[in-house]
Amino acid sequence: MSRRRSIMSHQLKEELAKELGFYDVVQSEGWGGIKAKDAGNMVKRAIELAERQLVQNQHK
Repeated sequence: MSRRRSIMSHQLKEELAKELGFYDVVQSEGWGGIKAKDAGNMVKRAIELAERQLVQNQHK
């Protein structure tokens, strides 16, 4: 099974992992070592940021 290219940049993923408190796991075990719940929270936060940015861009 092939993997899709990541939509989130590596930098954004690292920033979100730091913000959500599991960056130490990423450093020691890689992205495959994070819990499914942490991955879900990271995606949820990324969506929140994207939606906020869309709203701000619409008001300009």
